[in-house]
Amino acid sequence: MQAGILYAACAYAIWGVFPVYFKALQAVPPVEILLHRMVWSLVFVVIVLAWRKQWSWLADVARKPKVLAGFAASALALSGNWFIYIWAVNNGRVVDSSLGYFINPLFSVLLGYLILGERLRPAQWAAVALAAGGVLWLTWHTAQLPWIALALATTFGLYGLLRKTASLGALEGFSLETMLLFPIALGSLLLLASHQQNSFAGAPVSQQLLLLAAGPITAVPLLMFAYGARRIPLSLLGLLQYIGPTLQLLLGVWLYHEPFGNVKLIGFSLIWSALAVYTLEGLWRNWRMKQPAS
Repeated sequence: MQAGILYAACAYAIWGVFPVYFKALQAVPPVEILLHRMVWSLVFVVIVLAWRKQWSWLADVARKPKVLAGFAASALALSGNWFIYIWAVNNGRVVDSSLGYFINPLFSVLLGYLILGERLRPAQWAAVALAAGGVLWLTWHTAQLPWIALALATTFGLYGLLRKTASLGALEGFSLETMLLFPIALGSLLLLASHQQNSFAGAPVSQQLLLLAAGPITAVPLLMFAYGARRIPLSLLGLLQYIGPTLQLLLGVWLYHEPFGNVKLIGFSLIWSALAVYTLEGLWRNWRMKQPAS
């Protein structure tokens, strides 16, 4: 269990400092960063699959069109989430992107209610209402929806929903997603190169190496998370997931000096209150279930 905590915490910490990586690639258009992330992620997972000799699942999946369609949908949701996040970071919106990942757990609960027919307990409804209040507060005082946060929460929530109902494990599922994205990504990079619009060729060596590193940087925390998630209770995993957006928020405010005035503080505070209600109710319910019957 201690190893599980360490791996899951490290995965969330790596995700939390992603802005530093993408800021270092600020000279590269977000679409190109996304395309390189797709290509080099597949290269990395193929190396991992070859090392583990883990290929048997591919033949089985190839005979199941519904499974392929499901993973095509999750691949689109994941790539959409990646693009929005890369664009937000490189346009000075790290704080807004952190809000999306704070909202995400509650958005996932709401998706479970709307799509899977899961019943929400009163405290969960209260948490969703508080989060909605935070979004409405930010919308009212900034005269626009916090669209980056909502788009990130929506795409990642849909991705989580699709993977929740999928039949493959973390490594196999991510491998299939990148295999499905690879032809589009490689074709797009070749098209850009034919029009002399590929930033990779003319970039400094340091930037080229950073783009090549997109594969392991993407896949390693995912595999660490999968390893950790199998070894620790879901309630503990739920607490650890706030490491990522908290680090992103701190980076946005203290390192990149993004504005975080009273309006945003109140909006974030409402959402943090929602997360506190949601998390504490889950911990209390988990504790009650473990108590011996009197």
